[in-house]
Amino acid sequence: MSTHNSPAKVPHPHPNVILELITYDRNNFAKYDDLDITTLLSKLEKDKVNWINIDGLNNQEVIDKVQEHFGLHYLLIDDVVADQRPKSEEFENHLFFTMKMLHRIEGMQIDYEQISFVLGPNYLISFQEKEGDLFEGFRGRIQQDVGKVRKKNADYLLYRLIDIITDSYYTVLDKIGDIIDDIEEDAYENPSTRSFNQIQQLKKEIIFLRKALYPLREAVGRIVKGESDFISDECIRYYSDVYDHIAHLIDSLDTYKDLTAGLLDIHINAMNTKMNEVMKVLTVISTIFMPLTFIVGVYGMNFRFMPELHWKYGYFAVWGVMAIIFFGMLAFFRRKKWF
Repeated sequence: MSTHNSPAKVPHPHPNVILELITYDRNNFAKYDDLDITTLLSKLEKDKVNWINIDGLNNQEVIDKVQEHFGLHYLLIDDVVADQRPKSEEFENHLFFTMKMLHRIEGMQIDYEQISFVLGPNYLISFQEKEGDLFEGFRGRIQQDVGKVRKKNADYLLYRLIDIITDSYYTVLDKIGDIIDDIEEDAYENPSTRSFNQIQQLKKEIIFLRKALYPLREAVGRIVKGESDFISDECIRYYSDVYDHIAHLIDSLDTYKDLTAGLLDIHINAMNTKMNEVMKVLTVISTIFMPLTFIVGVYGMNFRFMPELHWKYGYFAVWGVMAIIFFGMLAFFRRKKWF
């Protein structure tokens, strides 16, 4: 556990860190979002659910004080501040859970951040990498006492936040489905380097989602199996529902993975077809002009005795022969449906 000498109290949090505390029970609700970390920790109430949300991980003082107050293991803190695969891990006094939170997909890139949770008997700490999340509407529901959250404990609060994040995956996957449809249409009509690059970028994003969802299913599965002392039997069925959603997301993702691989085949085939058409036209043109070039080459030789050179109608006869050859070969290729 890290320890630091107590610094002087500051009136506001570090500009790179936003602190928020929500405390509630069936009859009471309070929210604090303009306090330094020391004052915020003093507002915790043992007989209520306490949700501490930390946006930004750049202030070591805040992290150290939270770690010291709740007795968090230093390995847990390392997982919070480092890029970590989704997982759940139980310590003596709390449960640690981390996952990827998807905000949106812009262009071909997913905007995401890592979010970590520490669940204790009457508290939940959420660590976010940057300002802004998916929970603003949910905070209003808590304040207005809509739904079950005010009647439940902190383990139910953790379930609701995980469920909200999981729902965001559906939004991103739906957008990926639309992108696949657009790329497929472009690949058929106008295959290009741009569509190829889009397919490659899409493959990278799908790989990222696989790395986010498969470990997440495993992490939630450990909770569903009843391996945590911090999740009540009553809440297990809620986590089981999240598990089913994640399994469905993985099935959809596997389908999109196959479709993306198919897109690459479509693109390659379309490019080959386009190239073949170009080569066919060039071959036809070259074939038509070969005999014409031969004729021109013959009469371009500088021999002294060439009978046609002194013939009155020689020039026009050569043009006539070349025209007959040209249109004859053109008709022949048309009949063979070569173009």
